[in-house]
Amino acid sequence: MKKNAEPNWPDEVHALLRAAEVRQVAIVPDAGHARLIKLCEKDKNMRVVRLTTEEEGVALLAGAWLGGDKGVLLMQSSGVGNCINMLTLPLACQFPLLMLVTMRGDHGEFNPAQIPMGNATQAVLEAMGVIVKRADASDDVPEMVSSALRLAFNTYRPVALLIGQRVFGAKDFRKLTQSVPQ
Repeated sequence: MKKNAEPNWPDEVHALLRAAEVRQVAIVPDAGHARLIKLCEKDKNMRVVRLTTEEEGVALLAGAWLGGDKGVLLMQSSGVGNCINMLTLPLACQFPLLMLVTMRGDHGEFNPAQIPMGNATQAVLEAMGVIVKRADASDDVPEMVSSALRLAFNTYRPVALLIGQRVFGAKDFRKLTQSVPQ
């Protein structure tokens, strides 16, 4: 992939979600998912719901499933910590929950506050009974999303696909602080 070229995995993931008839997309805005979110917002067959906090997405998608719709929760690894208690809902009620999680505290992280949850995300999700898969290369994301979709919706289990920070790039603190007026 060229340095400034946009990755194509969001387009492929959107196509997979559309083919799987995912109709509800729960989000807390996230730079790692920005392109995928825009594609879902433009899709007349999908409803993007902005959340106040990530655990609302678990409840929203439970309701979507009970109403006959498939959904996906898009969030950062830092939002996983907000979902822990709510993850008992899909486990106890045995309904599918697909979470696409962009990782922070990972490759090239600049923000020390992101590191603890970033390092604990997989272990915490697994401790809660969530099936966890990981994609660390852009080319792997579509295939991993496809298998996570099948796994969640065929087995009625919560599944999280962790998308490593190498896939969408680490934020550069120097660039962020250079744009702040003095």
